[in-house]
Amino acid sequence: MLDFLGTIATVALTIFIISTLLAFLDVSRQTKLVMAALLGLWVGIATAASAAGWAAIARPFPVMGLFVAAPLTAAVIATAWPRARAALLGLPLPLLVGMNVGRVFAVLFLLVAAEGRMSGPFPHSAGWGDIISGVLALPLIWLAREPARNKAVLHLWNAFGMLDLVAAIVLGVMSAPGSLLQVFPDPGSEAMTHLPLSFVPTVLVPMWMVMHAIIWAKLRRT
Repeated sequence: MLDFLGTIATVALTIFIISTLLAFLDVSRQTKLVMAALLGLWVGIATAASAAGWAAIARPFPVMGLFVAAPLTAAVIATAWPRARAALLGLPLPLLVGMNVGRVFAVLFLLVAAEGRMSGPFPHSAGWGDIISGVLALPLIWLAREPARNKAVLHLWNAFGMLDLVAAIVLGVMSAPGSLLQVFPDPGSEAMTHLPLSFVPTVLVPMWMVMHAIIWAKLRRT
């Protein structure tokens, strides 16, 4: 039942975030179609890799790491083009903050851990960190409408949200069975390499990290 609910939550959240960001992105219709196709292809590859068991491969290098690094690298490269950079910075701040509300679904980490399918500090750190980030994002949507007046609290929340994601990646690697950096015993973070939770590190985490970077850049300009 948890996997059933988790699939609904992660797939729905992925589709909602991608479609919403594309709708608000100030680019041509043709560009939006190309971006939708590329993002759809990426989600399809991530899904297929998880279903085939590739995401669980930890040696000689963690395949999961490629799925986290590749979209982040693509986003950095995209900012080299002024038009792309302007489009990303043109996304409304309340929208970017609001997209983090979905992180409350990280309660699934705690429930999966309670079933004994995850262990160590990872599910609790990542779970509670995401839940706190998501809950705090709700009132901050309104504060983000006046960023100049609420710059400090927005910066604080944004830093917490980004650090939570970074900590989740670090603890996930240190908890991954077979990883050269594994410190914590099995099952650790193994459940994150299988569907439906694999959607989180391969798709959702990179998108949230990019959004945090955009929020930081927008606040700097405020």
